[in-house]
Amino acid sequence: MSEANGGPAKAGALAETLSPGTRAIVTLAVMAATLMEVLDISVVNVALPHMEGSLGATLDEIGWVATGYIISNVIVLPLTGWLSDWFGRKRYLTGSIVLFTLSSLGCGLSRSLLMLVGFRVLQGAGGAAFLSTAQATLIEIYPEKQQGFAQAMFGIGVIMAPTLGPTLGGFLTDRYSWPFIFFVNLPIGVVAALLSGLYVPDSPASAGRRRMDLIGIGLLAVGLGALQTLLEKGQEKDWFSSPFIREMTVLAAVGLVLFVYWELRPHNRHPAVDLRLLRQRNLTTGTIYAFGLGFVLYGTVFALPQYWQILERFTAEQTGIILIPGGLASAAMMPLVGQLSNRIDRRFLVGAGMLLTIYSMWAFSGRFTLNTPEGAFFWPLVWRGAGIGLQFVPLSLLALATLPTRDLAQGSGLYNLFRQLGGSFGIAILTTILDRSRQTHHARLGAHLVATSQSTRTALVGLTHHFAQAHAVHPRETALRALAGMLEQQAMLLSYVDLFRIIAVLGIAALPLLFLFKRGRGGNLPAPH
Repeated sequence: MSEANGGPAKAGALAETLSPGTRAIVTLAVMAATLMEVLDISVVNVALPHMEGSLGATLDEIGWVATGYIISNVIVLPLTGWLSDWFGRKRYLTGSIVLFTLSSLGCGLSRSLLMLVGFRVLQGAGGAAFLSTAQATLIEIYPEKQQGFAQAMFGIGVIMAPTLGPTLGGFLTDRYSWPFIFFVNLPIGVVAALLSGLYVPDSPASAGRRRMDLIGIGLLAVGLGALQTLLEKGQEKDWFSSPFIREMTVLAAVGLVLFVYWELRPHNRHPAVDLRLLRQRNLTTGTIYAFGLGFVLYGTVFALPQYWQILERFTAEQTGIILIPGGLASAAMMPLVGQLSNRIDRRFLVGAGMLLTIYSMWAFSGRFTLNTPEGAFFWPLVWRGAGIGLQFVPLSLLALATLPTRDLAQGSGLYNLFRQLGGSFGIAILTTILDRSRQTHHARLGAHLVATSQSTRTALVGLTHHFAQAHAVHPRETALRALAGMLEQQAMLLSYVDLFRIIAVLGIAALPLLFLFKRGRGGNLPAPH
């Protein structure tokens, strides 16, 4: 394809104009920005109870600190291609880093819930640029033979951040106070903004300023905003028994259907999001697979800390430390996979990674007890980390490397949006499954815990004797409460076993998608068209 058409020639020309040193600086800038953005999704969750007390907010109200960030992030993500063209990539990325950094400062200085949520919304909007713009930039500034390495560097930030989030959040909150989870962004943001403004190149394949599609942007904001809200608040409000959730569901469905219709109109020559890119088979297959990968990645990052903190009584900091081996395994796998992606069929790497991830999920389900030692989770965490690391780089290349250069930012925005939505759906669905499964196991186990049962009477007598020796005021009543607590713990434990087996089955269901990808290996990619 010729340069005029924005094909690979332009990408190659840009890569050839940059020295290895400049490429390294640009990579450092976009990696720093990406790490901040993904980190701020998980780092806040640990500190929410501290914010609740400090700001005098209810549990429901403080949840909007996390929800507001994710909603604005998801809304802006698919618009990043258009915004990059409108402002120019250098200006848009640098401006977004500045917005994110200043919003982080505002979050740390907030003294009211409204102020904090407002800055979090701005932070999420600024951070949306980092994922898609960074990924498109790396594809464009590296020659084809180094694409695996470039995506490996990007992947380290995306995969490591959810692992580091709970550890960093717990450490800063416990040792200092919750504002420091935002202040830690300031030095990173200043350095990233300076490097971006000085070294990140504009894309020569940019379509330039296009007419602003205000109706499309509005419909997208309504549809995705309502969808993300119902996913975040659904379980809390008991899903469709709540009028609020029913209203959000209708609003999401209407907004997104109208958005798709509006963007695909034959005479819409300047769509806010070019959905016609999904005619590219690899991109469409990649976004669907990325949705499943986000479900597994963020679903397990949500479920494991809950298990450790609720049933094992670990602190947030302890939980974060346990997760580190998995993150390190992902990071170690990235450079190796980056090299392998240029030599063997990328579909094989993605499939091998998913099989390893499935195996780790099944291994987790066999290790859940009420007194499992920390070391028992080491190898399943390593296998999970290696499995995710095996998939990330080749999947990104399969989905995006066949796109014309001019469409990279738009395609990357859609790809990353679906991965983020997969995580949101994963957390929402798994939370519901966990609760429903706990109720089912509680009822089943409770049916055997009857007063006429010999085992129940024996356990009750033993517990009553224990509490009487401990000088409890009402030993029998205390024994009954202890027995009920043990029942609840066992029901919760079995629900986690169910949860990880379900995740394993979903991973198996994603494998057939690999046959829909066009073959991709090093220089043997299909030509963009």
